[in-house]
Amino acid sequence: MLSILQILLMILGAVKFVMIVHIAMSWLINFQVLNLRQPLVYQIWEGLNRLLEPLYSRIRRFLPDMNGLDLAPLVAFLAVYALEIIIRNNAGIFL
Repeated sequence: MLSILQILLMILGAVKFVMIVHIAMSWLINFQVLNLRQPLVYQIWEGLNRLLEPLYSRIRRFLPDMNGLDLAPLVAFLAVYALEIIIRNNAGIFL
């Protein structure tokens, strides 16, 4: 059971990493540090969007319209972090 717990925590860590990269990249694109006309930047951006958009779209259905402010990545990141805390605090049950 310990290895399943460690695999779950590793997957949540990878999801958090991908979300942080996506959030940082969106800021860099919005502040025009990165340019989507560069092929590598565009490919990475599209890949991250394809990975995370199914998660974000489900969250956006429940959030109110914020006039251009997208809080779905923040809510998703907090949910993943809360799930990790819950798993860590209740690890003794599974062992």
